[in-house]
Amino acid sequence: MVPGLAYFLVFQYGALVVNVVAFKDYVPFAGLWGSPWNGVTNFQQLFQDSAFWHAVFNTAWIALLQLVFYFPVPLALALLLHSLTWSTVRRFVQSVVYLPHFISWVIVVAMFQQVLGGTGMLNGYLGDAGLHTVDIIGNPDAFKPLLIAQVIWKDTGWGTIIFLAALSQVDEQLYEASAIDGAGPWRRFWHVTLPAIRPVVVLLLIMRLGDILSVGFEQMLLQRDAVGPQAAEVIDTFVYYKGIVGGDYGLAVAAGLFKGVVGAVLVYAANKIAHRLGEQGVYK
Repeated sequence: MVPGLAYFLVFQYGALVVNVVAFKDYVPFAGLWGSPWNGVTNFQQLFQDSAFWHAVFNTAWIALLQLVFYFPVPLALALLLHSLTWSTVRRFVQSVVYLPHFISWVIVVAMFQQVLGGTGMLNGYLGDAGLHTVDIIGNPDAFKPLLIAQVIWKDTGWGTIIFLAALSQVDEQLYEASAIDGAGPWRRFWHVTLPAIRPVVVLLLIMRLGDILSVGFEQMLLQRDAVGPQAAEVIDTFVYYKGIVGGDYGLAVAAGLFKGVVGAVLVYAANKIAHRLGEQGVYK
């Protein structure tokens, strides 16, 4: 456990110290503690910046789309895989759908550009057939659906792991008893499968809410220039361009701290709701 604990202590909890930059007029040459304090000036500038609120709106909208359209897909795929009776076929399909998770976003975006870009394979076929070509990759209106499609293609298989583990713990005798009582596949799913995996679904949903404002920095950054910041600017790219590119470290850290506080509040609220619904949640 030591390597894992060391990672979290150094790169997660240790990095929290840097949040002090949000309350300073940070100068790299003066250092973290040598830079002068400026109170909440960075937050005042941040909340008056229309570009920041546009990034927040984009982030929230993309997060909502991911929650609605991506979150149920791994569960549905896990149910389909669990229903396969041939273990050899099931293991093969699992291996195939896991693979995209290990492909970097650079490769994934490049693949989608080769297929759906202005000079991609799809437009090549359309042009050869004398039909009108479309540039899906460079179309700001199609950007958000494209993001969801990319996430589903890349991470659905990986997201099934926990659901499959939960499904494997369901007692088979419950299915047999319900089938003897005359329950069909849908009623067995509704009265046996869902109650058995509901705690896992609630747990993953709460964890997802805590990370809901992280909608994929690499994915956004790689496609931002193609559709413009109006469509692709999110909080993470805003922090990158303000801090790393623009050198306004105090404003960038303030935006990151705002994002962290919102995530923490969402986790706390969702956990309270889970307790009221009779679920354990993330913590008691």
